[in-house]
Amino acid sequence: MRVLISGARGLIGRHLADSFRSDGHEVLGLSRRAGEGFAMWNPGSGELDRSALGEIDVVVHLAGESVGKRWTSARRAAILNSRVLGTKLIADYVADTKPQMFVSGSAVGYYGDRGEEILSEESSLGTGFLAEVCRDWEAATSAASEAGVPTAFIRTGIVLNKDDGILPRFLLLFKTGLGGRLGSGKQYLSWISTQDQVRAIRHIVERRLAGPINVAAPNPVSNNEFAQTLASVLRRPAIVPAPAFAMRAVLGSDFAEQMILGGQRALPEALLASGFTFDHPTLETALNAVL
Repeated sequence: MRVLISGARGLIGRHLADSFRSDGHEVLGLSRRAGEGFAMWNPGSGELDRSALGEIDVVVHLAGESVGKRWTSARRAAILNSRVLGTKLIADYVADTKPQMFVSGSAVGYYGDRGEEILSEESSLGTGFLAEVCRDWEAATSAASEAGVPTAFIRTGIVLNKDDGILPRFLLLFKTGLGGRLGSGKQYLSWISTQDQVRAIRHIVERRLAGPINVAAPNPVSNNEFAQTLASVLRRPAIVPAPAFAMRAVLGSDFAEQMILGGQRALPEALLASGFTFDHPTLETALNAVL
């Protein structure tokens, strides 16, 4: 099987590529500069070197600008455009070539900040910048699904990896004894181990699942639970809370409210209904495995 992955150098993409390759599949990535194992594309200008791709069986689209920096006006535009323009470019290619399966990225941010409400794939769209980005991101896949290609958009939670993503930032604080809850600590965190993230995507591909799919562990936790569990695994205290007002001042109000002080309690109902089982269903097992 030949698999095309955008964002193949990112946290999820590189582990997914390694998994496919380990089973003997051929993986091709996309980059602004063509090179060994990579074809050229430029979402901003609408360029995609189709001639370098050949016949592709599965497309997994994960590329997009990081949301983990202060949201200036320019940053907001980059976050939105990188997802919408890139997804439309890939979806048009998928519609024309009709591979067996198209998996496109999204995030649990689709639901907005919903407090303790339990969220499934059937839950409504939330409010705020992240929800709007996810809405437009998913809508940009329409050409592929309208062409009859099974199309899944994966609403991913925080991916736990000791070397990349958000977890290393927490590790630095907790290992020095400065860890603790963020804000009230009541906001929910939907998370997943890197291993289960990769396994879930491959399960979606193998089962040809379509539509919105929450790719998060079945046991989301509050921020306070996360802090206490991480402290326990590291055998460090979790006694230094970060006040909400300080994070708003340093990071900007919208960024702090939506990325840190808000959260989603999303459950992977579609995955579980399809027979997927998690290697790391609880945060403690995930952190012990990851660390």
